[in-house]
Amino acid sequence: MVVNNKIIKALLFMGLSEYEAKAYCSLLINNPATAYEIAKDSSIPTSKVYEVLSKLLEKEMIVELVNNKKKYIPIDPLEYIDKYKNNSDKTINFLKDNLVNLKKEDDVSYIWNIKDYNYLISKAKNLIYEAKKTLLISIWKEEMEKLKEALLDSIKNNIKVSIIHFGKPVHEIGRIFQHPIEDTLYSEKGGRGLVIVADSCEVLMGTIYKNNDVDGAFSKNKGFVMMTEDYLKHDVYIMKIVKRFDNELINKFGEKYKLLRDVYEDQEVL
Repeated sequence: MVVNNKIIKALLFMGLSEYEAKAYCSLLINNPATAYEIAKDSSIPTSKVYEVLSKLLEKEMIVELVNNKKKYIPIDPLEYIDKYKNNSDKTINFLKDNLVNLKKEDDVSYIWNIKDYNYLISKAKNLIYEAKKTLLISIWKEEMEKLKEALLDSIKNNIKVSIIHFGKPVHEIGRIFQHPIEDTLYSEKGGRGLVIVADSCEVLMGTIYKNNDVDGAFSKNKGFVMMTEDYLKHDVYIMKIVKRFDNELINKFGEKYKLLRDVYEDQEVL
């Protein structure tokens, strides 16, 4: 019997041993079958096959027929999958309700490092969906595209959303302040930035480099949250000023406000 390795691996993920997976697949292909026939067909040692079949009987994946020779048949795979899904859902819901009672109170001084892009986006979505009052966000178009549905949902739930957007925004969500010098900042930092402050109590941030490599962090540390929120608020202040006094700022500090952004000098265009 030759069975796709991906099927065997999937059955292993669902809690079967390799021998159990092979025996069940063997029965799906050839049934009814004796223990000897199953062992031969699936390359399970005969000394192990009865133990394997006993486990499958316990899991209600096979049925034993009693006649001249003991033979076995499998239950329908869709029935098994549906039963597994239902049991898994019940278990997950039970753990959601009960594991939280075992968890000690969060140590909000921790800062968690984030290196995986998909995890960064998943964490961002969770933060947005769970926000109760406010979201203060600094974002680029690539991440905006991935988070737009979560943000639209927040707007529907009357969450106040303020967004500093690097580059021209495609989606009008919440109050958007377009940052005018995204190319310059990208070249300076070597990547895109994502910062989210939720309800003034949680911060997620990350710099996304080429190939979606990430250097990021998440924290509930009060000092960290306050510092990040103030940083974003000051960016909003600047965007409001830029919107109204762009020409004057360029005349005073040059293109891309180069002299304004030099924090070690206080000069103007002569």
